[in-house]
Amino acid sequence: MTRPDPYSARARRVLAATGLVALAALAAGCASPTGGGAASNAASTGSSVKIGIITAESGPYAPYGEEYLAGLKAGLSYLSNGTDVIDGHKVQLVIDDDADSPATAVADAKDLIGQGVDMIGGTVDSAIALQVAAVAAQNKVLYIAGPAAVDSLDGLNRYTFRSGRESYQDIATAGTFVGDLTGKKVVVLAQDSEFGTANVAGVKAVLGGQGASVSSVLVPLSATDFTPFTAKILAAKPDLLFVAWAGTNATQMWTTLNQQGVLSATKVVTGLANTATYPATGPAGSKIEFLAHYFPGAGGGNAYEAAMTKTVTESGGTVDLFTPDGFTAMQMFAHALEASPTDVSAMIKALEGWSFAGVEGQYTVRAADHALLQPEFEAKLTGSGTSWIPQLVKAVDPNTIAPPVPATPAWSTSGS
Repeated sequence: MTRPDPYSARARRVLAATGLVALAALAAGCASPTGGGAASNAASTGSSVKIGIITAESGPYAPYGEEYLAGLKAGLSYLSNGTDVIDGHKVQLVIDDDADSPATAVADAKDLIGQGVDMIGGTVDSAIALQVAAVAAQNKVLYIAGPAAVDSLDGLNRYTFRSGRESYQDIATAGTFVGDLTGKKVVVLAQDSEFGTANVAGVKAVLGGQGASVSSVLVPLSATDFTPFTAKILAAKPDLLFVAWAGTNATQMWTTLNQQGVLSATKVVTGLANTATYPATGPAGSKIEFLAHYFPGAGGGNAYEAAMTKTVTESGGTVDLFTPDGFTAMQMFAHALEASPTDVSAMIKALEGWSFAGVEGQYTVRAADHALLQPEFEAKLTGSGTSWIPQLVKAVDPNTIAPPVPATPAWSTSGS
C-alpha cells in the first residue's frame, strides 16, 4: 500500500461537536466526570479550550481511528450535556489525520502545539504514540494516548497518559483462563511491528512467568501468504498459540491457519477485534478463545455505555472495539480541564490516582506510572456464516491484570 503524502492527506478541521445529540436525561449533573455537573457554570467564563487530536482517518488503521473519534465526540456531548462547554470552557477538538505515518503525526503534534492547543490525544499506532509522547514531553503539554497498546507508554514521561488498554493487560487476561502452563510450549503469532513485539514481550513476561516456554513467529505487515508461517507453528508443536493481530489482512491469516490445520492441532487464544472482523474468522470463530478489551454489553451495561451508544447511533455510527477509548479520553480531558485549563502540572496532579466509572466499569489512573487499570473480558463467538455475536464468559478484575508497578517512575530521574 502506498501511503499518501503526509501534508496533502491531512484533513484538519476544528469541531465543536455541534451536530451531536444532547442527552437530556443526563442533564442533571450525572454527566460530570467527577459526578458534579461539569457544564453547570457554562456561561461563567466564555473561554475556549482546544484539544488537539491526532489519529488515523486514512491508512490501514482508519476504521479504528473512526471508532475512537466517535467515542471522543460522544464523550464531549455527554460530559457537556450537549453544549460542548465543560467547567465554563468551550471545548474545541482540533483533529489531524496522521495517515498512520509517524512523520506526519510528529509534524501534526508540533503544529498543534504551535497553534496553542492545551492538550493532545489520540493515535491508534503504538510507534506513533511513542513519538507524539516525546513531543508532548519536550513541550510540556498533556498527552492522553488513544487505542495504542504499547506497554512502554507507562512511565515514559510525566506528561503522558492513556485512555485504552495495553498489551500487558491483554496477555494477563489470557493468562487467567488458559490453565496451568508449567512446562508447556507457547508460540506467539504476531506482526513484526511495535504492537506485535510488545505482545511477544508480554507473553514472555506473563505466561513465561507461569512456567511456559515462549517463542514467536513474526510476520511482516505486508505479508499475504501465511503458509510458511503456519508451517513454523506446526513444527513447533505448541500447547498454546497466542495470536496478536491488528490490520487489514486478518482474513487471509485466519483462513490459512484453519486450512493448514493449526486450529485443530493446538489451543488458540487471541484478542477479540472490531465487529467487522468477526466473519473473517469463518469456521475458526467457534474454535478460538477470545480475550476482549470491549464489546457491546461487556461491562454489564451502565449509564456511560448507554449514553455513548445512543449518541454514536443517533449520529449514524456504530459502537465498536475502540469507541470506549475515545469516550474515556474525554472523561480524562474533562477531569484535567476541571483542575486547570492551562496549568499542565495541575492537570497531571488531578489525573494521577484518579478512579472513575466508565463504559467498561471502574478505571484507575495509577499514579506511579500512569497505567490505566481497567477490566478486560473473556468471550466466545457464537453464530455462523457472516453472523457472529460475542458472548461474555467472565469479566477480569483490573487488579488481577495490572502491569507490574515500577520501583521508580522514569520521570523522577529524568526530569521530563
